[in-house]
Amino acid sequence: MKIEFTVPFRRVPAPRTLLVEPVPEPQGRPPRIARLLALAHKLDALVRTGKISGYVELARLGHISPARLTQIMVLLHLEPSIQEYVLFLSVADARFVTELGLRKIAREPRWDHQLTLFDELLKK
Repeated sequence: MKIEFTVPFRRVPAPRTLLVEPVPEPQGRPPRIARLLALAHKLDALVRTGKISGYVELARLGHISPARLTQIMVLLHLEPSIQEYVLFLSVADARFVTELGLRKIAREPRWDHQLTLFDELLKK
């Protein structure tokens, strides 16, 4: 069976230039805790895709102990909105959020309790 049809030509609008000031790029490096969380996501993706056989090999390749790798990977257990907050954390607000505090929150299995604990952490 053969079906013939024509695809209508779509007109592509010409690119427009806006006279709006560009958003300034953030100065300096992101906070350490944000970089650790991003690293945890990257390492998890490497293991899930099969590029790295397991977390033991990952720790060996990274020249860190398996215990330290576990500490970093625990950050993935945080509630998604907390992770988003941490990833886009400003340098000024980073002093209130510590890795140890986030690891304690990540041990809580219920996300609603995690949000409560995170709010308490930010109020300190």
